[in-house]
Amino acid sequence: MNRQRFSRALRAAPFLGPQSLFLALFVVIPIGLVTTYAFMTRGRFGGVSPEFSLENFTRLLEPVYLNVLFNSIGVAALTTALALVLGYPTAYLIARLPTRWRTVALLMVLLPFWTNFLIRTYAWILLFNNAGWLNQGLEALGWIDGPMNLLYSQPAVVVGLLYMYLPLMILPLYSSIERIDPELEEAATNLGSRPFRVFRTVILPMSVPGMLIGCVFVFVPSMGNFVIPELLGGGKMLLVGNLVRDAFLKARDWPFGASLALVLTIFLVVLLALQSRASKRITEGSPDA
Repeated sequence: MNRQRFSRALRAAPFLGPQSLFLALFVVIPIGLVTTYAFMTRGRFGGVSPEFSLENFTRLLEPVYLNVLFNSIGVAALTTALALVLGYPTAYLIARLPTRWRTVALLMVLLPFWTNFLIRTYAWILLFNNAGWLNQGLEALGWIDGPMNLLYSQPAVVVGLLYMYLPLMILPLYSSIERIDPELEEAATNLGSRPFRVFRTVILPMSVPGMLIGCVFVFVPSMGNFVIPELLGGGKMLLVGNLVRDAFLKARDWPFGASLALVLTIFLVVLLALQSRASKRITEGSPDA
């Protein structure tokens, strides 16, 4: 029996080898280094000194860093909520399109990803600045007397994050809605349910797994993004991603930056675990289970 298992493992090795190597190089080793650095101290001239310490984590409890953390959670939560409000109807409409038009609609959703991230961010600067197209258009319509301060504010950061990560909400929702059996909707309609009730009792509950995945996909990168707060927020607004960037590149405090990155990683793992557990419960309780 042991010989047969060894033989099977040997035959599977060529297929598992590339995947295992990828995970080792880009997941296990980086997370291991971050975890190790997080429990060390900053060197005299920067870098890492191999002295065990918990100071990096106690610093996270200081009011200035807690304020940044709570602000990051608030901005990410607002961005996620807006993405869900805008993404759900978009995904629903795409899923109800004729098959030949769905691919075109999905390509339109993914089209912004074909443009450089910084170029798209600078485009919003052209729209939001005092002499930008938005202010000029509103002044031409007579809706405002002078330019509004749209740039370098929290709303500008939220809009930039929403624009960047909205497709990450639409795609999981589309996948979840598209898989719903049309016969379930037809059965509910035949039993006398109106369209809104069909949506509320059939479509919405069965699309919750896609909603949860989309929320995680939008919430986590919104917390860790540092480019948009820097450019659209003008450096006036700090998120956790800005703290990580500054700790590594400006302050050269690698242990503290590693502790921040480790906390974000643990937060991501917890969110994914909760999402997986909730999706499993919903799937087990669905009519198709």
